Amino acid sequence: MAVALIILAAGKGTRMESDLPKVLHKVAGAPLLHHALYAGQSLEPERIVVVGGFGADAVEASMRSFDSEAQFALQDKQLGTGHAVRQAETALDGFDGDAIVLYGDTPFIRPETLEAMLEARKNGAAVVVLGFCPDEPGRYGRLVTGPEGLEKIVEAKDATDEELAISLCNSGVIAAPAEMLFSLLSEVSNDNASGEYYLTDIVGLARAAGHKAAVVTCDEAETLGINSRRELAAAEMAFQSRARAAAMDNGVTLAEPASVYFAFDTMIGRDVEIGPNVVFGPGTTIESGAVIHAFCHLEGCHISRGASVGPFARLRPGAELAEEARVGNFVEIKNAEIGPGAKVNHLSYVGDASIGAEANIGAGTITCNFDGVMKHRTEIGPRSFIGSNTCLVAPVQVGADAMTGTGAVITSDVPDEALALSRVKQVNLDGVASRHMARLKSIKARKLKEAD
Repeated sequence: MAVALIILAAGKGTRMESDLPKVLHKVAGAPLLHHALYAGQSLEPERIVVVGGFGADAVEASMRSFDSEAQFALQDKQLGTGHAVRQAETALDGFDGDAIVLYGDTPFIRPETLEAMLEARKNGAAVVVLGFCPDEPGRYGRLVTGPEGLEKIVEAKDATDEELAISLCNSGVIAAPAEMLFSLLSEVSNDNASGEYYLTDIVGLARAAGHKAAVVTCDEAETLGINSRRELAAAEMAFQSRARAAAMDNGVTLAEPASVYFAFDTMIGRDVEIGPNVVFGPGTTIESGAVIHAFCHLEGCHISRGASVGPFARLRPGAELAEEARVGNFVEIKNAEIGPGAKVNHLSYVGDASIGAEANIGAGTITCNFDGVMKHRTEIGPRSFIGSNTCLVAPVQVGADAMTGTGAVITSDVPDEALALSRVKQVNLDGVASRHMARLKSIKARKLKEAD
């Protein structure tokens, strides 16, 4: 059965005290909206519709940065969750399959939970609701069940005392056939304490029409919604705690787990060693046996088996380290390939470049890749040796087994096996240093005397 995702992302998030739409605040380096999209990806959805409202342009742009094929629907007025879902109806016109309603501010729903909801659909339930049992059910809607499954959902503000005693609560996540979902929503009224159109009312309407409704449950942690900066910080802590535990369970050594911060999509192989105070941005993959030393920042990069990074290194997007490559302290790599066994050990910047196998890049080397308007590439051949404090003015090539002298400024290609020297000839002026120093001391003494 085909699947469509409807992600509700229209809220402003007043308690965030922010000009940024709530769903664009980040956890683990990614907007909350992306977490919802990421969870739904496992279902291989045929269509995705994000319903936005406040900051619609920014929300739509963020959506497209994650999935260019996703569709955007605008909710002009905030008239409740039922009204929000109805805004996706046009985008899903002609769609024959199940729709799952997710929330852009609820980042921790697991793919396995969504798959369980679809399995309940296959087993005969027309409407499936995700439920949980919180420690404090107070403000949550209650799931009223009976012998034939889920009977209705009651919002807390509309519930009787008997219904408020129920501990099984509504997460808001619902799965149903898309055609039935919109048909039921067309019957929902706003005759309630809030004057809103509740998505939850479709359960009672479905039961009245003779359809079966069911509940799939999950841990309360999966349903965590973000409504304030404090909750955002708590969500970050929860994510990092789970990510660290999962990494160690999968064979990763963390020297000081609490100081390592993962992104939402960090991928790490077995027997990787990670030192203290390492931060991962989005898009990082590390293969088995690599070592990441302390105080490194890695984003958008790929580190191959046996490579070593840091300490105090920064890998930016497009950095590719081959097997046994070494990137040392205070080195920055951006949009560059470091070949097998190559070394960039100290105080260097390598950007828009390729470094051949077994090449050695001396301390203080810089690839001068930007002319003020455009970027240019530097290509360094295998087994080449780049002397300390070399400036490579791109576009430029250094051949295989070639060398550059210390302090060289390389503006032209260097052939294979050649030595390139580019320095002003040293001139020694006898006695000048002592005379110059004496002059400076005299000037200083005169100024001190004048000051008195």
